[in-house]
Amino acid sequence: MTRVLVVEDDPQLLRALVINLRVRHYGVEAAPDGAAALRLVAARQPDVVLLDLGLPDTDGVDIIRSLRSRGRGGSRMSILVMSARQGSGEKVAALDAGADDHLTKPFRMEELLAGLRAAVRRTENAPLSPGAALVETADLRIDLLAKRVVRAGRDVRLTPTEWHLLEILVTSPGRPVTRKHLLQEVWGGSQGNRTYHLRVHMARLRRELETDPSHPRHLITEPGTGYRFEG
Repeated sequence: MTRVLVVEDDPQLLRALVINLRVRHYGVEAAPDGAAALRLVAARQPDVVLLDLGLPDTDGVDIIRSLRSRGRGGSRMSILVMSARQGSGEKVAALDAGADDHLTKPFRMEELLAGLRAAVRRTENAPLSPGAALVETADLRIDLLAKRVVRAGRDVRLTPTEWHLLEILVTSPGRPVTRKHLLQEVWGGSQGNRTYHLRVHMARLRRELETDPSHPRHLITEPGTGYRFEG
């Protein structure tokens, strides 16, 4: 059973989300603020966190940073942000802090469920062809089976979305992968207008994996098409 932590300070919305998710057989915990959320993450280790940015005790972006700093467990957890904030800067800040997706309030329950299904897919192991599990370059060692990247002797922690993007690109070395394909594979039916999500996550990947992110050697942009991985 997928474990979901809902972090929301509006009691009516919180109750509606909990009821709808439990009916669909998710294991659900609820937190009304950031402090309770951090305690429940430590105790329950959820697979997915649905996080409101406008919490009464702290900013949701700070919660994202705190969760992502919690070793490998914090990297493997999917974080879906729920926010009434309309500015693109707020969305980018949440994604840049490590959120996997962003839903703008008010949203339809179908949209939330689609995002949740995509989040669950990102936490699952994708099937790998023989020989594709380990990729090594002069400065990177990417073990897709163990979900581990080592760069210059240092472990690199990636979010579920970053892992999924990297898996798709690495298992098609030297071949362009279209933006449409990446959006469909990573966000599925909930992809909507998530092109900027893709740009932000690719920028994060480059910061983690490239020696010079502004002149990448491995994660190459294909103008008008998408991206490709070069070993």
